[in-house]
Amino acid sequence: MQEKTFNYKIADAQGTYVAPIAPEQFDIEGYCAYEADLLDKCRIFWEKKNGVAVYRRFRVPEVFSYGSKDLKTSLALQLAALQESMKYKADIPNFLEPWYGIGTVVSAFGLNYEWHDNQAPATRTPFKSIEEVLQAEQKPVEETEIGRHTLEMIEYFLDKTKGKIPMSFTDTQSPLNIASALVDINSFFLEIYDNPEGVKELFGIITKLLIDFTKKQHTYIGDALASPGHGFSSSRAFQGLGMSDDIMLMLSDAIYEEFALPYAEQVGANFGGTAFHSCGNWTRKIPVVKNYKNLVMADGAFSQETDPDANLPDLFSEAYKGTGAVLNARIVGNAERVAEQVKKLWRPDMKLIVATYCDTPEEQEKAYERIHEICR
Repeated sequence: MQEKTFNYKIADAQGTYVAPIAPEQFDIEGYCAYEADLLDKCRIFWEKKNGVAVYRRFRVPEVFSYGSKDLKTSLALQLAALQESMKYKADIPNFLEPWYGIGTVVSAFGLNYEWHDNQAPATRTPFKSIEEVLQAEQKPVEETEIGRHTLEMIEYFLDKTKGKIPMSFTDTQSPLNIASALVDINSFFLEIYDNPEGVKELFGIITKLLIDFTKKQHTYIGDALASPGHGFSSSRAFQGLGMSDDIMLMLSDAIYEEFALPYAEQVGANFGGTAFHSCGNWTRKIPVVKNYKNLVMADGAFSQETDPDANLPDLFSEAYKGTGAVLNARIVGNAERVAEQVKKLWRPDMKLIVATYCDTPEEQEKAYERIHEICR
């Protein structure tokens, strides 16, 4: 079967479009019953040392772009996605997310969003050096405009769903990703060599800000929390904090282990472990990611339709078998394509979640049955 390539002409290759529904029209009790039916599966999977689970992710493109500006729009779209998701056979239910861009922690340094038509919110990198950042005034994220809006989203989502629907934290970036959004990237890389202690001081400040705001979110979300969150297959039965760490692809393993890994590890330790994500092909970074002491999940793309530079499945399966850490494999494609990749990924002594994006309930059922057949 010839593999389809990444579609650059659409806004979100992993997206599913839905028509928004008002919270009053959403069947809260029906979704609660649906989630309850799957929770035991999720618990059993999480506690076992091996096994497979299927997650049909419902990612609405507007929610993760311009639609996030209005919390009512975001919730209406996400509720429609949850309602539609119940038609698709899976082991892990979908969840709400108070997504409001990736500038959450950088807002503590005085940054705010710029909004362009039909785009996700963006920030400008304001500082030319590490010293400039260290001298800048900082305040808790919850006191910033971005932080306040995120907490307002959480409150609104909880209010309209009676606190009964699973919800993750907002999109969490690693300390490394956050630092790269604060300092001119060329200067940042040079300062790793020229000002290593300053870089580590900044990472320490970022780490505290991130932990504090994530804990603040948890006080709001409470028992509804679905972990690890955002792009990871998540459940109330799972643990850990998912972080995007894409900038690590631009660092050597030695520099990453010295400057970045300890701080991400520290963040994860406060929330039951670290879940790692990077876009693109991070196959060559498998060894350093496995060095996390508290790794609970690693996420990657495993088809060209998912990411134009997808990961190499065989190397991942060999690396993660027997570790106890979950490999979260995102595979855009039809049931046949999903099955092809799962055959390459699966080993009997590994924990695998296959995140699918099949277009119809019928195609999803085919994919679901094939995945479980392959992974017996």
